[in-house]
Amino acid sequence: MIISMKIHSSRADVDAVCDRIREFGYKIHAIEGEERVVIGAVGVGDVTACLESLEAMPQVEKAVRISAPYKFVSKEFKKEKTIISLKTKLGSTDIGGDEFVVMAGPCSVESEKQIMESAEAVAAAGGRVLRGGAFKPRTSPYDFQGLEGEGLKLLAKAREATGLAIVTEVMADKDVGLVAEYADILQIGARNMQNFALLKSLGSCGRPIMLKRGLSSTIKELLMSAEYIVAHGNPNIMLCERGIRTFETETRNTCDIVAVPVLNELTHLPVIVDPSHATGKRKLVPALARAAVAIGADGLIVEAHPCPEKAWSDGAQSLTFEQWNTMMRDLKPYMELWKANRPAPALA
Repeated sequence: MIISMKIHSSRADVDAVCDRIREFGYKIHAIEGEERVVIGAVGVGDVTACLESLEAMPQVEKAVRISAPYKFVSKEFKKEKTIISLKTKLGSTDIGGDEFVVMAGPCSVESEKQIMESAEAVAAAGGRVLRGGAFKPRTSPYDFQGLEGEGLKLLAKAREATGLAIVTEVMADKDVGLVAEYADILQIGARNMQNFALLKSLGSCGRPIMLKRGLSSTIKELLMSAEYIVAHGNPNIMLCERGIRTFETETRNTCDIVAVPVLNELTHLPVIVDPSHATGKRKLVPALARAAVAIGADGLIVEAHPCPEKAWSDGAQSLTFEQWNTMMRDLKPYMELWKANRPAPALA
């Protein structure tokens, strides 16, 4: 259910409505605007009696059902786009706001020299967030698994030197606290999209989450996974379309580019596109990056490496720094048009 309070309702009015909702056994999630409070209520069973009771309360303007199975992440619950603000030495970066945010860096942190060179190149070309894996999920148990704690420290050093925010993957619920100490954004990889123990633990991590779509997951399943995180206390989520597995073999995955406008219709959460994992081929990344801007994504996450042919993982899809600079230069007119056509923020 969504309950809209009357304009300028008092705290006592809001508390009375919340108490009434709890009497029916529902959990509460409230969004407070400058003038109006909107309350989301979720639970099991028929909501008819609760709706009728709430509509009879004088401080309630409207109470309606939410038809989607995902409640808190739906546009029925919140019309305006969620904006995730990152505070760094470069200032504030708002993902979901009026800036198209590009994140880039190597697939994995390999050495101090490699990650520092990457950070400097990302910042120089206009990137706002440095990506780099300290923990790496690999198909083979014999492949490089990441530098783990040492990798996190190197990422933090690169942030201090350049002012870039950091996004890195967390793979297990036991590591959430450690990764949150260093990262500005915690990434949940495609293989872990439905790791529900991990999703629940992210609710209290205090960091924004980048949730990547699973290899064979539907849009609904992606949104339900996001719902897990919000329901456990963390509303700061961005969704990432990184390609899904199909019968096509010419690319590593198949980028479901239409998922971007579909998600923009269904949810208030920002949408990021990963053209590197979606294609698996560096020569295809710039074209897909331009398509992501044109179709309404809120940002990109791209792999770039000082020497891709020597990368310890995902070298074939990593841009050289020259290619990274060219891509960012070519994206500028697309990003300017994107900003000019950005919808005005909805009023609370």
